[in-house]
Amino acid sequence: MASDIHNQSHLVERSSYMKFLYSCDDIKLRDKDDERIYHDGSRKIHREKESPAPQEPVNITPISGFLLLGFSETHGQQPLLFGLFLCMYLITVLGNLLIILAVSSDSHLHTPMYFFLSNLSLVDICFTSTNIPKMLVNIQTQSTVFTYLGCIIQMYFLMLFAVLDDFILTVMALDRYVAICHPLHYTVIMNSQLCKLLVLMSWIMSTLNSLLQCLMVLDLSFCSDLEIPYFFCELKEVVQLACFDTFPNDMVMYFSAVLLGGGPLTGILYSYSEIVSSICRTPSAQGKYNAFSTCVSHLSVVFLFYGTSLGVYLGSVGTHHSQSSATTSVMYTVVTPMLNPFIYSLRNKDIKKALERFLGR
Repeated sequence: MASDIHNQSHLVERSSYMKFLYSCDDIKLRDKDDERIYHDGSRKIHREKESPAPQEPVNITPISGFLLLGFSETHGQQPLLFGLFLCMYLITVLGNLLIILAVSSDSHLHTPMYFFLSNLSLVDICFTSTNIPKMLVNIQTQSTVFTYLGCIIQMYFLMLFAVLDDFILTVMALDRYVAICHPLHYTVIMNSQLCKLLVLMSWIMSTLNSLLQCLMVLDLSFCSDLEIPYFFCELKEVVQLACFDTFPNDMVMYFSAVLLGGGPLTGILYSYSEIVSSICRTPSAQGKYNAFSTCVSHLSVVFLFYGTSLGVYLGSVGTHHSQSSATTSVMYTVVTPMLNPFIYSLRNKDIKKALERFLGR
C-alpha cells in the first residue's frame, strides 16, 4: 500500500515535471519568436505572424494618347482661331519660302550671311509645320486627343528644329563677328566649306539631342492623368505626367537646356560684345551706322527667339492654366517664325531687291 502511494506520487511529480518542461519549451519558443520578430522590426506576436497588409497598387494604364488642352476652353471661338492660325501658318510658310527662293536665285546673295539666313528660313518652315497643322486639325474636329506615337514623333521634331534654330542663330552671330571685327580675313575664314560644316554639325547635335530625349521618354510609365496644357507635345510636360521617379530625365533635360541653350546664348553675347567694342572704335559715324545696320535684323530675331522661349518655360513654372500656357506657347511656335521674314526683308535692301527681281520675272 505504501509502495502504491509512493509510485502514484512519483507519477504525479513526473507528470507535473513534464508539463513544466513543455511549458518552458513553449515559453522559449515564444521568446525566440518574439526576439526574432523584434529584431525584424515588426510588432511582437506569438507563433504565427500576421500577413502584411496588401499595398495599394499604382494605377498604371497602358496609354493610347494624350489630351492637348491648349484651346479646349474656347469652344465659341473655334472658327475664329482656325482662320487666324491658318492665315499665320500660310504667311509663315510663304514668307520663309520667298526668302529661300530669293537667296538661291540671286548670285549676289550667295554669301555666308544669306546662306545661314536661308537655312534659318527652312528650319522655321519645318518647325511650324510640325505643330500648326495638327493644331488646325484638332480645332476643326474639336478633338484634343493625340496618340502616344504621334506625340513622341512631334516632340522629336519640335526639339530638333528648336535646337537647330538656336544653333543657326549662333552661327549667324559668329558670321557677323568675323565680318565686322576681322573684315580683311572674312572671305578666308568664312569659306563655303566651313559654312557647310557648321550647318552640318548643328544638324547632327540637334538630332542626337532629340533622339536621346525621346528614347528616355519611351522608358517612362504613365498614370491616368494625361493632360498637357499646350496645343503640342512639350517634353517637360510629358515627363511630369510619369508615375515614377523622373530624376534621370530631369537631369538630362536640364543639362541639355544649359548646354544647348546657354552655350549658344553665351556665344551670341560674346560675339556682340566684341562687335560693339569694334564699332565703338570706328572713327566715322557712317561706318558705325553701316556696321550696326547689318546686325539689327539678327539681333531682333535673337531677342524674339529667346524672349518667347523664356516666356513659355518660365510661365509653365508659375501656372498650369491651359489657356495662359497656350497663349504664351503661340508666341514661341507661331509668331516668331512668322515675323522672321518680315524682320529680314524690311530692313535689308539686298533681300528687298532680290525679292523684287524674283517676283518681277
